[in-house]
Amino acid sequence: MIEAPSEKPKIEMYSPAFYAACTAGGILSCGLTHMAVTPLDLVKCNMQIDPVKYKSITSGFGVLLKEQGARGFFRGWVPTLLGYSAQGACKFGFYEFFKKYYSDIAGPEYAAKYKTLIYLAGSASAEVIADVALCPMEAVKVRVQTQPGFARGLGDGLPKFVKAEGALGLYKGLVPLWGRQIPYTMMKFASFETIVEMMYKYAIPKPKDQCSKQLQLGVSFAGGYVAGVLCAVVSHPADNLVSFLNNAKGATVGDAVKKLGVLGLFTRGLPLRIVMIGTLTGAQWGIYDAFKVFVGLPTTGGAAPAAAPAKLTN
Repeated sequence: MIEAPSEKPKIEMYSPAFYAACTAGGILSCGLTHMAVTPLDLVKCNMQIDPVKYKSITSGFGVLLKEQGARGFFRGWVPTLLGYSAQGACKFGFYEFFKKYYSDIAGPEYAAKYKTLIYLAGSASAEVIADVALCPMEAVKVRVQTQPGFARGLGDGLPKFVKAEGALGLYKGLVPLWGRQIPYTMMKFASFETIVEMMYKYAIPKPKDQCSKQLQLGVSFAGGYVAGVLCAVVSHPADNLVSFLNNAKGATVGDAVKKLGVLGLFTRGLPLRIVMIGTLTGAQWGIYDAFKVFVGLPTTGGAAPAAAPAKLTN
């Protein structure tokens, strides 16, 4: 297990190096985890697009194995890795920035009193930027995963997509992506921060700064997993819309609602997504905080957002 250095942190909090470290941690936490669950994501997307053929998780894996072989389970892994690495960089890096920025505007008293609002505002602001980075790769990923004859991967899929729908077509799913990811990320960060704070307050018999780094990272994973389950439920209707729009050329939100139905928007593929997102989010927070510990920074959560140092507020 990674241990923090015994001396003062190597990186000054809220310095450019701090935000660079958080950005790097975000790349690792989101890129690696999303790539690792590509098989689950592949089945989930196909269940959303063709529920008659992909009736369940088990049968979905069986259909893919029969039609595409074992290698088919990682179809679309390259745009997944690149897209979610870019998203993770912006999501975590800008979250730390906006959380600090809004805390400084509020001042120490109000930052502590309204910390949940700061978590929500900071995460929403970060996700708006992060999704612009993710959207092109997400569009290609969904098309590659749900149309086996479309392309082998990113190398031939991206130019083929642009030729068919133009460069702006890569962003046709941006608004539904915001609809999926912004509520998801607001829940992911605000619930994580709240759950971690509650764990240190009620479940762990000593203050966070007296806990071992191993215990702190365990808290990060547990808090992340619970937050991920909540995220999956909140963002699932928009996830179904994104998959539908990126699969069908010229499709609209109205077409998706008509085809899937209101109930289908909320329930189709949800059990698999709960398992996937819960595990994914727990692992992301574990990796992110492990990287922060590795470079000498504290783990996330367990305290109110810090106010600006005196030298910055005078």
